Amino acid sequence: MSTGTYAPKPGAAPVGRMIAAQTVLETKMLLRNGEQLLLTVIIPSLLLVLFSTVDIVDTGADKAVDFLAPGVLALAVMSTAFTGQAIATGFERRYGVLKRLGASPLPRWALMTSKTLSVLVTEILQVALLTAIALGLGWSPRGGPFSVLLLLVLGTAAFSGLGLLMAGTLRAEATLAAANLVFLLLLVGGGVIVPLDRFPGAARTALELLPISALSEGLRDVLQGGAPMPWGAAAILAVWAVLGLGAAARFFRWE
Repeated sequence: MSTGTYAPKPGAAPVGRMIAAQTVLETKMLLRNGEQLLLTVIIPSLLLVLFSTVDIVDTGADKAVDFLAPGVLALAVMSTAFTGQAIATGFERRYGVLKRLGASPLPRWALMTSKTLSVLVTEILQVALLTAIALGLGWSPRGGPFSVLLLLVLGTAAFSGLGLLMAGTLRAEATLAAANLVFLLLLVGGGVIVPLDRFPGAARTALELLPISALSEGLRDVLQGGAPMPWGAAAILAVWAVLGLGAAARFFRWE
């Protein structure tokens, strides 16, 4: 029998096509999950509207939305790249989904790439929605888009690494509890809603080293203050990204 008789030709698809298909699947699964939508869209939007229209926290800004919008954008990145990804990946690991995908023609690094691209797609939708809401509330952003984009990418890498590290080392139930607890703690103490200068000196110094604080303050420097690239905040995010992604690659367990 001659070769080439059968069509389509058997074998794995090109890696690029596999990554694209898996990215589409991951994005659909993320957007169909009600709990993830609550974390990624509803909570940030409600916080932005509530604290911009009701005088609850003294932000020290002429318009509360000018202070809150950058922080809520940072919160949206954390909710998707860290909290949502940690919970979803943790339960995929528990149910054996990752084990089966790891045995498929899709390389494991390509699977993680697909998850990261899915996070980026979701964040684009989040940023577009939150920006529209903030502009409707009277937000007047400043600064350059390149600085904002770089901070968002570094923040995504930092939170993604930490989320994958948690999902790959803890049990699914522990990941669910820990990820939500961290989300709430960083919402309060990460400079998202409450300015960091409201905290005592020693606590503020420690909080400024957190990735959520670096991202929210960096975005605020650019979008509210019109400052150039805040390299200090970028450096903190880069360190967290290297540590988180490196630890996730080293300690992630597929089973």
